[in-house]
Order: sequence, then C-alpha cells, then structure tokens
Amino acid sequence: MRSLVALAFLVSALSAEPSYDVIVYGGTSGGVTAAVQAARSGDKVLLIAPEKHLGGLTSSGLGWTDLGDSGILGGLSREFYHLIYQHYANPEAWTCQTREQYGNHGQKGPAFHDEAQIASVFEPKVAEAAFNRLVKDAEVPVVHGFLDLVHGVVMDGRRIRSLRLVDGREFAGRMFIDASYEGDLLPGAGVTFTVGREPNATYNETYSGIQTKRALKNQLPAGIDPYVTPGDSASGLLPGVESGPAGPDGNGDKALQAYCFRMVLTDDTDNRVAIGKPEEYRDADYELLFRAIEAGQDGNFFKLDLMPNRKTDSNNTGGISTDFIGRNWGPDWDWTTLDHEQRAALAKEHENWQRGLVWTLQNHPRVPEKIRRTYARWGLPKDEFPDNDHWPYQLYVREARRMVSDLVMTQAHCEHRETVADPVGLAAYAMDSHHVRRQVVDGMVRNEGDVQMQVRKPYPVSYRSIVPKRGECENLLVPWSLSASHMAFGSIRMEPVFMTLAQSTAIAAHESIQRGGTVQDLPYPILRTALKDAGIALGTLPEPVKQVTPSPEL
Repeated sequence: MRSLVALAFLVSALSAEPSYDVIVYGGTSGGVTAAVQAARSGDKVLLIAPEKHLGGLTSSGLGWTDLGDSGILGGLSREFYHLIYQHYANPEAWTCQTREQYGNHGQKGPAFHDEAQIASVFEPKVAEAAFNRLVKDAEVPVVHGFLDLVHGVVMDGRRIRSLRLVDGREFAGRMFIDASYEGDLLPGAGVTFTVGREPNATYNETYSGIQTKRALKNQLPAGIDPYVTPGDSASGLLPGVESGPAGPDGNGDKALQAYCFRMVLTDDTDNRVAIGKPEEYRDADYELLFRAIEAGQDGNFFKLDLMPNRKTDSNNTGGISTDFIGRNWGPDWDWTTLDHEQRAALAKEHENWQRGLVWTLQNHPRVPEKIRRTYARWGLPKDEFPDNDHWPYQLYVREARRMVSDLVMTQAHCEHRETVADPVGLAAYAMDSHHVRRQVVDGMVRNEGDVQMQVRKPYPVSYRSIVPKRGECENLLVPWSLSASHMAFGSIRMEPVFMTLAQSTAIAAHESIQRGGTVQDLPYPILRTALKDAGIALGTLPEPVKQVTPSPEL
C-alpha cells in the first residue's frame, strides 16, 4: 500500500506545474542580470547562487572593467555601470566618496564616461552593493546552494525538469539559464560541449591551439635553467615546469588558460592589512621567481591598476606573476571535472600561491632590496571581503566548458570576416588568452599559450551561440559557456558582455514561455524587438543578399 501511495505521489509531482518560470544557476554578474530581467518581464524567477556574495568576478576584484568599447553597453549592463557612476559622482546616493576621491589615473582611459554617465572602475564592495540593489528592487528570490554535479540536472526528455542541489533541495522550472563560469548544467542536460583549445584547422583560425613561438606577452626572461639543480636534468624539473615543447604550434589540446585571483591591494596605512607568510609556504615553489629575477625580471610581478580610495585591481602581468600557470588542468583532469570540494581546495592553492608571491617579494632575502622596497607598502584593504580574510571571493575562472551549438563564434566573427544575422549582444575586447603551461624549450623555461589579437570594432554575438543545437536540450540558455572557439571566447568572455548576453537569455526565455515552444524555435524578429525594447545594443543587421532574376536571354 505504501509503495502505491509513493508511486502516486511521484506521478503527481512529475505532472505538477513547475514552481518557477525561469531558474538561473549562478550568482555571477550574468546570473544577477538574467534573474533581474526575468523578474522585470513578469516571470516567476529563482536565482540559485552557490556563492555567498553576488556579482562573481565583477564584485570580487575585477574592478577595472575590460570593456573594449563603451558602445557595447545597453540595458542592464549600462544600468549597472550607471549605478557605479552615481555612487562616485553623487556622494548622497549611498553614503559614498566624492568624485574627486574616485580619481582618474589614466592608465587605460577614463574611469568616468561623462557622456554615457557610466563608470568602469570601482571598488568591489561598491559593485556588490549595486548587484544587491538590482536584486532587491526586482524582488528576486535568492537561494544559496551548490548543484549536485552528478544527479543535479533532472531531465524529462529533451527538457530540464528541475535542478537538485547537493543538500537535496530541488527546484522545478520551465526555462533554465546556466550563468555559472563552469557551464555546470551542460553535462547533465546532454548538451555538446568542449574543453581546451581547438587546432587552427577546426575553424580555419590562425592563432588557436598550442602557441610556443608566438607567445611573447608575459614571457619569462631568456636563459632560466629548468632543473632543480641547475644543469642537472637528473635532479628533476622545477615545480610547475614540464618537459616540452608540447607539440607543433596550432595543434589542439585540452589545456586551460591560467586562473588567478584579481587581488585587491591598498597602500593606505589606515586601511591596510599585511599579507603574512602562508602556513604551507615552501621556498621551492618560488625558485622560478628567484631565477626570473636573477635573469632580469625586476618588475611587473602583478599589476597595480588603481581603483578608488587607494585600492588596486592587481591582475597577472610579466613572466612570473599571479597566474598559477598549469595548475587548473592536467593530463586526465581539469577544473570542470572536479567536484565542489576539490575546486574549493584548488582555489585555496591559488590563493596561497598569490599570498606567497606577495610575501616573497616583500620579505625574502633572495629578492633584491630595491624590489622588496617597491612592493613593501601594499597590503589587503580592511574594508573589502571582511568575512573572507580580506581576500576576493571568486577565483578568476577565465575559461572552462564551452558549448558546441549550431553556430560557433570564431576568430572570423571577431574580425568581421563573417557576421551573424541574429545578434543578442555585442563584444569588443581583444582575443585575449593567458598562458597554459611552463615548458622546457631549447634548454630553458618558457611560458606557452598567450594569445593577444586586437578587435577593430564591436561585433555581434549570435543567438544560436547561446542555445544548444537542435535535437538537444530545448529549455536551456547559456550566456557564459556559450558556443565559441577558444579564440573567440577569449574576446567574448568579458564581464560586460556576460551581463548583456545573460539579460538576452532571460528575454529569450520569457518569449519562449509565451509561445510555448523551444528556445531553438524562437523567431528571431520577435526576440530582436524585445531585446531592443530592453535597450540592449545590437548593432545593425547585415544587408540581405539580393536575389537577381535571370534575364530571359540567358
């Protein structure tokens, strides 16, 4: 009898109406904008955030926005940067600093864009406050929890029925948006994806795959011996160095560009916390740093791009820097294959590497005194990340899974050699990918993988690149781990584009619900009208090919 009751309950649950119209997974910048747009569209929305703090990288140290061109901003992305502008330009807005205190340090262009009334350089706590305000004003419900990476995507045919978290909670919906940096919904939803770098030949690209000869940016000084005991190969390779070369340039592999934390530092003595020596610190882990200094690297160990109130957005720069090169993947694993606990442990390794890097530069006797003096004044700000020992919450996951759909964005789209007729946003940043490994080349240590190719002007990103291919999941949209080659992803991956594409996915989800169809079958003219009504920048459509009627004489 009990089994019959249980079966009846299961049948009833399966046939019940979904609890939500739109479920967004990921408390990232894109997750917030998707959820806010869904709420504004009148959909019953739920934002599932594994993170304790909303905003992803944008509120976790990436305060110097990789924008490329402010013309790509529209809708909620522009609204977010306008909130930042108001914060610093209007001290009454949120009990904040004056614009004079904000500063304009001129390192990458103005922090304030007066004509557009946006600000693209900001403190993490200000960004988090802006995201929280958007969520609160839209009355978006937020639950915190991690997806069950094995059984978390519950399918009903080609549609996701619900998401199950590791604590057993389950949430059913009509449409789902994967706004995680890892693309964690893709495997369970049966969606085709890839990890790593395609060969040049796959999409007729010129700078994909392995890059040894052309990897010139952030390269190590020449002449660094790769062995523990210099000149003695039997002593083994230094930590983090592998034998090489990895293969011919242009060949594909499963390597991932390096991750790091965007460190937030300050030299304000009233707001500075010293960075101590990590408990698991080993001199051997920094031997490559010592040898790089001996070989001539005397600076560029991390960036000091200034944000308001004497804080920095300190990203990777130089041959040896904050990137923990080669530590986010291996021969039979990568960041995407790890469970949540393993990812947390590896993120902690990245944190320890960077804390140890700063401590070494400030204190180690093998570092010249001039360098120690240069970096000695920097510490962590007391008023940032107060519940995380003043360290950023989010590891910079620069690339993970990438969907493979009916249209793949490639280098040709970034260079305007090909274009799309169904844009859902614009991108404008350079094709930018960091090193993936340190290897032995011609008897010395060299970094491999860096890609830097400029983009002339904004280009459109296709709707087909943010939905699975036909025949696969019918109610999933993917604004971050979208369908793009490694080359194109290096440009599209920037946070303002993420916010824009995420808002577009929410609009597409709403329109698909209204028509009762699949995301693949949503007519683009209907979607375009809704996108333009939301203020999203789309550019102009390409001219249609004129059909020429043959002359009777021919």
